Amino acid sequence: MSKILDVTLSMEVAKRIKSKATKCFDNAYKAALLIEESVYVQGFLVFASAPCEMVEYGWLELGDRIIDPTFPHLDRHIETLYYFPAQRLTVPQLKATIEESKEDYPEDDPLPVYGEAPYEYYGDVMLGGADYAAAFKDAEAKCREIEQTGEWGVGSGESG
Repeated sequence: MSKILDVTLSMEVAKRIKSKATKCFDNAYKAALLIEESVYVQGFLVFASAPCEMVEYGWLELGDRIIDPTFPHLDRHIETLYYFPAQRLTVPQLKATIEESKEDYPEDDPLPVYGEAPYEYYGDVMLGGADYAAAFKDAEAKCREIEQTGEWGVGSGESG
């Protein structure tokens, strides 16, 4: 099922949590606390641009919608964004993971969340499991497709 970015709700939530441009994981965490029935998602965001860009990213899902509290800072059109989920956490799971991380590793930022070891390699980073590696490969494939077809900004919502 393809999920579509809810621009209106993303903008409203971003304003309510005072989202910051370079803090997608923190923004998604704060938004999840605000919308407790949402699901916190980590994965990759592909920007259909020349050249194609791919970043590790965090957002929320609410039913069949994507809520991206960092969207207002992206300066992109919805048609140029492709979301590739790797990990989903309910709000209670997210809260418990953050609390455990703060206790076990108080000097480290608890976000993003990478789950249990063993980790697998993807890209230049050695974090995340098989789900991260699969999402990374899907996002890479989308970038290759965009660059091969030259279709900058065609499509929207979630892929993968």
